[in-house]
Amino acid sequence: MTESISHRSNQPLALHRILDANLDRAREGLRIIEEWCRFGLNHGGLTEQTKHLRQSLAQWHGPDLRAARDTPGDPGIELTHPQESNRQDILDVLQVNFCRVEEALRVLEEYGKLYQPEFAAACKSMRYQVYSLESELLGHHRHQQLLRSPTYLVTAPRDNLLTIVEQALQGGISIVQHRDKDADDCQRLPLAEKLKALCHRYGALFLVNDRVDIALAVDADGVHLGQQDMPIATARRLLGSHRIIGRSTTNPDEMARAIEEGADYIGVGPVYATPTKPDRPAAGLDYVRYAADKSPLPFYAIGGINADNLHQVLDAGAQGVAVVRAIIDAAEPTLMAQYFTAQLSHKHLLTRLEAHG
Repeated sequence: MTESISHRSNQPLALHRILDANLDRAREGLRIIEEWCRFGLNHGGLTEQTKHLRQSLAQWHGPDLRAARDTPGDPGIELTHPQESNRQDILDVLQVNFCRVEEALRVLEEYGKLYQPEFAAACKSMRYQVYSLESELLGHHRHQQLLRSPTYLVTAPRDNLLTIVEQALQGGISIVQHRDKDADDCQRLPLAEKLKALCHRYGALFLVNDRVDIALAVDADGVHLGQQDMPIATARRLLGSHRIIGRSTTNPDEMARAIEEGADYIGVGPVYATPTKPDRPAAGLDYVRYAADKSPLPFYAIGGINADNLHQVLDAGAQGVAVVRAIIDAAEPTLMAQYFTAQLSHKHLLTRLEAHG
């Protein structure tokens, strides 16, 4: 009987400790996110939105909750996990902290019902606001990265593919698309996992060709869809607004449809005949010129592009180039990637200078 009474008397203190700890956790996570919005993205709107959420939580963090804090007596202080000591890149930092905030808000919502119903309702509302903020911020981060990524590698099956891709990343490749039409899922899935980890280690975007399900399974940055693949609207519902969706196009009509359907970027080609697309006639440089003049989206010229014809493609107006065999089959993938990256960077510099007179 005495034990039962003691247990009940400890409930308010335990409740206050739970609320105090999770208010700290949520506010700390929001501050980490806010700092990237402010200094990493220079985005005033996202910074203000995150700051408002953090300050709204602070208003509930009163002295009654702070007084319950018992850091020396907290058994969770020493608990840790190996994953907590490692972050692959900025995107990983943001995703981890969004999860931290969302989990803390859920705890605050549930235990808050025993504290103050208004507090619980406020935490529920904030949790949904954070879900929306996560989609917007991660989408903004990936799309900003897309705009800064002119060199794009599309993979082809090779026994030493991971080595080749890492060498290409060391040479400056900033987007990698995993393409393998023939492998079964038991092979594609673990390889996609390894490629994604490799790309994120080097700060590059990782996309999956065709397969939305595999992109979701490995938490890829997005997908690239062909003309015969699922509609962009369906892919968007599955992937959300924060992932990238590209679409292959071979002519102005396909380009117009991809833009209307909401693609984030388009592939333009094949510029030259290529064994990668044996059933597709070359679209030629005229289509590159058309895309350079008409496309409001980032576009990547693709198809048979190599070191010998790259300048023809750049002179036609391409700001981004996607390659397969030119790097995958190169004797020195790093050197070839460096060449493509240097030429595209020079093209971007000239474009900026021309834009500023």
